[in-house]
Amino acid sequence: MKRLIQPGVAMALSLIVTGTVMSAPAYAVENQEAAAYEEVEKGPNNGRMLRQDGFAIELAIFEDGVPPEFRVWATLNGQPLSPDEVKVRVVLDRLGDVQDKIGFYRQEDYQRGDMAIYEPHSFAVALNAEYQGKTYRWAYDNFEGRVDIKDDIAAANGIETAKAGPGTIHQTITAYGELINPVENTRDIVARFAGVVKKVHVKLGSQVKKGDSLVTIESNQGLNAYTIKAPIDGVVSGRYVSAGEQTDGQTLLRLINNRELVAEIYVFPQDRSKVRMGSPVVLAVDGVEQPAEGVISYIGAEIIEGQGFPVRIAIDNAAGVFSPGAFVHGRITVARYDVSLSVKRDGIQAFRDFQVVYAKVGETYEVRMLELGAQAGEWAEVLGGLEPGTEYVTSNSYVIKADIDKSGASHDH
Repeated sequence: MKRLIQPGVAMALSLIVTGTVMSAPAYAVENQEAAAYEEVEKGPNNGRMLRQDGFAIELAIFEDGVPPEFRVWATLNGQPLSPDEVKVRVVLDRLGDVQDKIGFYRQEDYQRGDMAIYEPHSFAVALNAEYQGKTYRWAYDNFEGRVDIKDDIAAANGIETAKAGPGTIHQTITAYGELINPVENTRDIVARFAGVVKKVHVKLGSQVKKGDSLVTIESNQGLNAYTIKAPIDGVVSGRYVSAGEQTDGQTLLRLINNRELVAEIYVFPQDRSKVRMGSPVVLAVDGVEQPAEGVISYIGAEIIEGQGFPVRIAIDNAAGVFSPGAFVHGRITVARYDVSLSVKRDGIQAFRDFQVVYAKVGETYEVRMLELGAQAGEWAEVLGGLEPGTEYVTSNSYVIKADIDKSGASHDH
């Protein structure tokens, strides 16, 4: 049975929900004008009742203290039948052309399935029962956590997918600080010999290369002229004299090399033992969209009161997008784990008591219950519940979750 989403909802989705019990031949209910949920008859063991010509099967999923399994009770005109008198076979058709064939054997007054019913309990059920030479057949849909979305609608709503595979989990710690210009990148230009400034060759803000002419001075001793050259590449960040003035031992110019800045961030004392020279760091810089990357080149030996241990990371600023004084948020990688199967954490959602991702098969999406291991940064390790190579939703999975949650669909228990 499909639920039609009314116009005005963010997405035109059709959610497949628990369907109607059907006797052979199968009858599929398609109602495109309104959602209709049929009340499913439950038996004394809380299983689904399947009836035909006075013969009845109660099919229940039992999971109290054991892995989920099917159990069957048979009756004729309301009277219990011996498990030895009825032969039962169930076939489950799962998403992705996966088929589970289940046989049954006697256990006390019921029949017990010979395999576990693994999550999700989302499948089309076909049940055959033989009693006194007559065959009874039923088929119904028992879908949960499943939704159909056309590819163009999914694209329009930003739903993106990827295939689950190996990955690297980066364990990180957080530290805060600012961008600074290290002292070795700043030069105050002074005259070696006192004299009169004859010419200033640069303006405030001028870009200079090492060896460019900065200031020409006529010495007071001997009236010889000499020119001061730029000791580093940089920008003129301060100009304090003009032609005709005496040098008088003052700073004439200030040069700053902004092509390489330093992020100085502070690590909490409890995290100090995790940090190493050369540890990679990703920095979010206030006011700049693109992150900066580098490695730790300095770790302070003393705690700065109220802040922590200072840590420095050299930042390439050849493009000139970063500025000294900008606030930074750093993520320091302190450990790496290579895992055989991983998923993006942004794709993980809560479903019932599980953490899940949504597998994509064609234009259908369905929950996959995960057993998770290490989680850090962008990735989470998957220990179970997902096959390698499965295509799953990585972005905007909340859209699918919201629609499934609204449906209220549940499986037989």
